[in-house]
Amino acid sequence: MTSGPDRRFWLRAGLTAILGAGVAACDKLTQSPQVNQVLDGAQTWNRRLHGLLVGSRALAREYEASAISVDFRANGTTSPDSDDYQKHVASGFADWRLQIGGLVERPLSLSLSDLKAAPSRSQITRHDCVEGWSAIAQWKGARLGAILERAGLKPQARYLAFFCADTLEMTLDGTGDYYETIGVEDAFHPQTLLAYEMNHQPLPVAHGAPIRLRLERQLGYKMAKYVMRIEAVESFANLGRGKGGYWEDRGYQWYAGI
Repeated sequence: MTSGPDRRFWLRAGLTAILGAGVAACDKLTQSPQVNQVLDGAQTWNRRLHGLLVGSRALAREYEASAISVDFRANGTTSPDSDDYQKHVASGFADWRLQIGGLVERPLSLSLSDLKAAPSRSQITRHDCVEGWSAIAQWKGARLGAILERAGLKPQARYLAFFCADTLEMTLDGTGDYYETIGVEDAFHPQTLLAYEMNHQPLPVAHGAPIRLRLERQLGYKMAKYVMRIEAVESFANLGRGKGGYWEDRGYQWYAGI
């Protein structure tokens, strides 16, 4: 029987090949109904296969401290230039608050101190980028599932939408409002964190301070940085271009399991 790491390798290789087709000529491909139909079918197949082989509660591999990468690339935006965000950086995020709303019974407004006081987890995991590189780091953060239990999801909530300070102004189409969505089942996975610490230090600005999503069983583009607000939603059809995320709207697949 194929081992866990080997399964992850082949799943990652297969999904990377699929994503590569979507990235090569992003705008042209996203305008092709035929290409999108093929990619959507492959995404559904990959998600089902991932669940079958790995299991919905299986943990991503965790490493010893000696495996932590000396150099962990900071991908994408490394310092959002909005005035509000830069004010938070200057104050050490003293006045920053995470808003949690949408389809919840009890909307929350949490400070960084509140998150640090919430049930937490520390893990050393590998970050796999769709561009083909990987790096290992230690992450500590509030368990997203525990935060959602506190907020109380309504029965119709199917997805969590993450809205970020990152605007990615230099984009192909001139729009840069960054967001990401994940399924509720992935939000409750024990390794899904709102990470505020990297390698035993406060999360650096280049890596998404004050918090970033860690979704260890999916590719790196799913792990939103600079998270400012989380909304529980029934559908993401009315967000962005309706594909479930900033990069998904530009050709990437919504489910990026590895």
